[in-house]
Amino acid sequence: MDPDTVPLTFFRKTSGSISGPYDEIVKPGHVRFLDYEIELGLVVGRPLDVGATVTAANWKDHIAGDVVTNDVSARDLQLPKTQFYETKSYPTFTPVGPALVLFDAGELHRLAELQLVLKVNGEIRQNSDLTDMIYSPLRALQELSRFQALATGDLILTGTPVGPALKAPPKPVELLAAFLPPATKWKASHIPPSPAPRPSGSRTGGRARDRSRM
Repeated sequence: MDPDTVPLTFFRKTSGSISGPYDEIVKPGHVRFLDYEIELGLVVGRPLDVGATVTAANWKDHIAGDVVTNDVSARDLQLPKTQFYETKSYPTFTPVGPALVLFDAGELHRLAELQLVLKVNGEIRQNSDLTDMIYSPLRALQELSRFQALATGDLILTGTPVGPALKAPPKPVELLAAFLPPATKWKASHIPPSPAPRPSGSRTGGRARDRSRM
């Protein structure tokens, strides 16, 4: 997609999806395809009211620090239903940590230098700095504060660089698939992995466990 035409979009994840950095990621029995997305999490240090003016000069006054997160998604539920809230909110679907890095004055401008690395079973799947993101964390915070009050301790996931398991199909397939309903499109395009991808962040830890075998 053309980055200039991609809208800035927000998704909610339940607070109950948050887990520790080394906890197992539990795959519900009805889910077939888990996907991973390493993300930089911003932790709010000072409340922001709806409509507050956020600028490059003052946003550091409201952000306490950052933390590595893993945005796990049940893609086989998300695509047919176009439902993000459910598919990202199962328990253990947001590993966070292990460290909350508090900012000193003047450090926020160096966020773009941070390198995000995620591995699955030792294989690097995502490796990029924040310049690969379409919207900067500052821009995301500016847009979010227009309609969402933010409290101390709130966690904002700011987006992921290239490399998740879910990828766009070749252009001819994409054009043909545009004529199919979402459920049919998923069935036609999805070949169940063997075994299913199991998300594991290089710094968020995490092993997948199938709840159906518990």
